[in-house]
Amino acid sequence: MDTASVSLLREALASTGWLEQTRQLGMALRTTRSPGGLMVVGTPDDEPWHVTAHLADEARLSGLAQLSPTLLRWDPPPNAPAHLRVGLDRLQETGRGETLFIVSEQRAPVPLLERVDDARRTGATILAIEGGDPELESLAHDAIAVRPDEALITFDAAQHLVSMAAGEVRRASLRERLARLADWVTGPRVSD
Repeated sequence: MDTASVSLLREALASTGWLEQTRQLGMALRTTRSPGGLMVVGTPDDEPWHVTAHLADEARLSGLAQLSPTLLRWDPPPNAPAHLRVGLDRLQETGRGETLFIVSEQRAPVPLLERVDDARRTGATILAIEGGDPELESLAHDAIAVRPDEALITFDAAQHLVSMAAGEVRRASLRERLARLADWVTGPRVSD
């Protein structure tokens, strides 16, 4: 999905509440303190490559290094490149300032729920895009449930909206920049 398609989708969803939800989750991803501290994980059968790639692009394009994700894999091959060899054991080192982003349309398996709970107890922020998993929702600090039978958007579209929202860098308007310049030139205001 390209930028124009996401923009069109945003227009179509403007009055539904989905944009606010995806923007809120996208902004929560930005609270990660350091590059690599945003860990993305899915289920053993469905690793979230797609959203991981989009977050890496958003980190690069926006200049927000904290969005540089680490893909956590269930069974990484030992001969894979270093960035594709990070396993779930990385969660044992998780702490404050780091974010665990679970992306799973299926119910999270018990071993993942246990590791998510451990990461939460050590201070990590837990975020999720999920398909309606009450156990995962209860562990997450913030989550978006994309239930196939109820959602206005697809699971894939939700990932695009969240990753794009995470990388948005709001530029001040011309009026705001001129106001700052005027304040800087005239100095502080003193009340009578």
